[in-house]
Amino acid sequence: METQELNRQLVKILNEWDPFGRGQGEYDPEIADVIYAVHEMDKPRDLAIKVQSIYEYSFEELIPFDSCLCWPRPCSQ
Repeated sequence: METQELNRQLVKILNEWDPFGRGQGEYDPEIADVIYAVHEMDKPRDLAIKVQSIYEYSFEELIPFDSCLCWPRPCSQ
């Protein structure tokens, strides 16, 4: 998959994820930071920690780690 297509899919997925229920388009800076992290990190656990810290920094609210670990798809319960 080409980088541009991957980035477009990530934007769509992250907007749909909407961890704080603020609606699409409300996370543009965070989405940009997460996309950068996706390309820089190899381990899902490290990426989840980074995603959690990105959103916590912006919104001063902690997303549960498990939600950050499986945001690209629904978590299995």
